Amino acid sequence: MIYIGRISKVVKGGKRFRFTAWVVVGDGETVVGYGHGKAKEVPSAIKKAVQDARRRLMKVPRVGTTVPHRIISKYKSSYILIQPAAPGTGVIANDKLRAVFELGGISDVLTKCFGSNNVFNNVIATYNGLLRIRTPEEIAELRGKPVEDILKNRRKAKETTTSVTD
Repeated sequence: MIYIGRISKVVKGGKRFRFTAWVVVGDGETVVGYGHGKAKEVPSAIKKAVQDARRRLMKVPRVGTTVPHRIISKYKSSYILIQPAAPGTGVIANDKLRAVFELGGISDVLTKCFGSNNVFNNVIATYNGLLRIRTPEEIAELRGKPVEDILKNRRKAKETTTSVTD
């Protein structure tokens, strides 16, 4: 559960309340999805959100306990930097994004939010970023090369570049 909100509509006889719910679902190992639902009662809104999230389930690309490579994802005015981290680092993210990564089975990752701080746009940007990440096996298949060549080139690139941390 990411968020439950109450929406009120003022009518002639008083106020009419509706509820909105945002959820993230996953198996904690390989699959994650997010959903949004609205209804006149909280349980109905949650049920609709879970159904919506199940429609959006995706397989999370991983290398060990982290993501394969760095990526910047955008949704509306939210930008999310998703970066691999060393084993034991943990999930460095806000509580909403933490739910996406932990339910997707990623336990070591660094994130940074730029632009908008709208939680829902950040969750969607994170989800879209995970959709765009490719594993070394997928990259090798697309290029028609063996996986060893891809990993060897990746190691060379890491050795030649220097990283600057703030």
